[in-house]
Amino acid sequence: MSENAKKVFDKLDELKIEYSLVEHPPVYTCEELENYITDLSGVHCKNLFLRNKKGNRHFLLVTDESRQINIKEFGKKIEVSNLSFASGERLMKYLGVETGAVSVFGTLNDLEKQVEVIIDQDILKESSINCHPNDNTKTISFSSQDLKKYLDQCEQTVTYIKL
Repeated sequence: MSENAKKVFDKLDELKIEYSLVEHPPVYTCEELENYITDLSGVHCKNLFLRNKKGNRHFLLVTDESRQINIKEFGKKIEVSNLSFASGERLMKYLGVETGAVSVFGTLNDLEKQVEVIIDQDILKESSINCHPNDNTKTISFSSQDLKKYLDQCEQTVTYIKL
């Protein structure tokens, strides 16, 4: 098990968050993952790591994998212009993960709390959430209420919005 995944499982255990685990080959897109998680109910998360033009603000957007995101419109909603995808180098620097392994649990690696987490509030309406534990060879499923429990203790700037 990767060190990144171990941190996630240790935190989930510490918070007494129950989860189920599916192991699979490495996947890099939501479409690839669909081949391996057919039995999981709930919302499958899409995680976008974005930055502003100056590169001095970073955002992790967590939403339903089926939601189409217009980055320009999303930027208007959060009042940040010229958003773009952050590089793999920035992803590693701020969240400590590689492309394909991005999830809300990357906040465990953001020790300086520099990434602003934005949660699509619609995913909290689902009974369960499915995402990587910072390792794209695993997918975990846990309750949407436990996502809120995790975020409440992570000391990150978290904003819940309607997309």
